[in-house]
Amino acid sequence: MKKTLNLILALLLVLSFAPVVHSKTTFVTIGTGGVTGVYYPTGGAISRMINKKVKQYGIKATVESTAGSVYNINAVLSGDLEFGICQSDRQYQAWNGLAEWKNKGPQKNLRSVFSIHPEAITLIASVNSKINSVADLKGKRVNIGNPGSGQLQNSKDVLAAFGLDENSISAEYAKAVEAPRLLQDEKIDAFFYTVGHPNGNIKEATAGRIKVKLIPIVGAGVDSLLAKYPYYAKSIIPISFYPNVANKEDVKTIGVKATFVTREDMDEDVVYAIVKEVFDNFEEFKKLHPAYTVLTKEDMLQGLSAPVHKGALKYYKETGLIKYINKDLIK
Repeated sequence: MKKTLNLILALLLVLSFAPVVHSKTTFVTIGTGGVTGVYYPTGGAISRMINKKVKQYGIKATVESTAGSVYNINAVLSGDLEFGICQSDRQYQAWNGLAEWKNKGPQKNLRSVFSIHPEAITLIASVNSKINSVADLKGKRVNIGNPGSGQLQNSKDVLAAFGLDENSISAEYAKAVEAPRLLQDEKIDAFFYTVGHPNGNIKEATAGRIKVKLIPIVGAGVDSLLAKYPYYAKSIIPISFYPNVANKEDVKTIGVKATFVTREDMDEDVVYAIVKEVFDNFEEFKKLHPAYTVLTKEDMLQGLSAPVHKGALKYYKETGLIKYINKDLIK
């Protein structure tokens, strides 16, 4: 009898330390962007990290290539996506009811999870176009981004900073993935792209027969833009990423940050699990893409505008990272 009791106690002890295996699987989809940008591999990296522990968390993540920031935010809020990657400026605008959300009003169901990599507003032009500054875009054929993308608003902001608008140029609204070919086919003179570097689209644009250069986005207009919008910051594009460009020095510009978002009613345990996997395996995560090499855990809690989801806050409190979060975002 005593041996039987000891065996039962030993079994209970083993079970108490065994990982929790969920009998029910929760499926989540992460909205990203074009397959050649940084959003898509970022979503893929996060999904792979969580899928490795499907037995522990009971979560199966998939990735969807989408039209970008605006689409992802709206799809998350409508329930078509569980998570989405979006630019920090778009998160700010949605939360405050600006830009595309002006008529809908503030999107108070939106929640932040963390920031990811910096994204530079990149302006690339053919050498033959004689474009050397944003002001030189006047009258030129310029792709400024597809409707629903974050880069479209960035393009408009930069143009406005130099006294230009869509009517000042011959504007095209193609997707980022289409722009390099349009440039190499001489159907456009330049294009904007807000993206982390190095980037496949930019490499493609620099690899053809048409010689191209990256255009600096600097000057008094930019300084005014930075003072007006808190989500923009100065940035530098290393030309070492693009050996075929005509530039001789790294290119000064401005940029935003990629952010990972969800909605308020998203399961706290699911959000907690994703945050835990990314931050507990931070060095592994940084190795997944060159755009992550500059990341720190503190950086990943900056550039947020919507309140941080409770599931994420649970992890940040446990690890002491909460001190890096804007107190206004802790609800």
